[in-house]
Amino acid sequence: MDSFLLETVYFGIVISLLSYWIAVQIRKLLPYPIFNPLLISAVISIGILIIFDIDFDTYNKGAQFITFLLTPATVCLAVPLYKQVQILIKHLDAILISLFSGCLAGIVSIFIMCLIMKADPVIYYSLLPKSITTAIAIGVSDKLGGNSTITVGIVIITGILGAKSICKLFKIKHPVAIGLALGNSAHAIGTSKALEFGEIEGAMSSLSIVIAGLLTVIIAPLMANLL
Repeated sequence: MDSFLLETVYFGIVISLLSYWIAVQIRKLLPYPIFNPLLISAVISIGILIIFDIDFDTYNKGAQFITFLLTPATVCLAVPLYKQVQILIKHLDAILISLFSGCLAGIVSIFIMCLIMKADPVIYYSLLPKSITTAIAIGVSDKLGGNSTITVGIVIITGILGAKSICKLFKIKHPVAIGLALGNSAHAIGTSKALEFGEIEGAMSSLSIVIAGLLTVIIAPLMANLL
């Protein structure tokens, strides 16, 4: 099977897109946070590889082309931010304090959890960039010596849990606060949720992805040496 599929460059792309399409249909039938298309499509893709005994490297020869789109997709999030630049300037001090606090809280919480559980350093390095977008998280994890596969998994899970409407629970109504909270805690998945609230929320969430990513690149290596 692997030798045949090695000659089919687009096999991985087809499986990935098909899995995601199926996941979207499932989400339409079951509109609950746990049935996030990213999570479900990953489960479907893994199931296909196991059932048909297909090696991951064989699958990834085609699927890797989708991964290349992560960075330009992240850059495109600057569009709603540009449209709301006046709001950004008006709330600049609050925005910077919020993003720094959120980023630091996420990293410190991982440090404390891994310290208490006496986690392996590789696990610790893999979990540190959990609250930033996948394109940046993979790079941070690799540089620290973590496992990028674990990092991708925890980033998706963090995004799904963080994108839940917790703002409604705590009665947070300010659009800037909602956008910063979702983007800082749930990166791209949170941003997609923020855009459902409104354009301002989406713009602030987009900003959170960029700033939180930069802060994590700076803070994570410092925290990595503490465990």
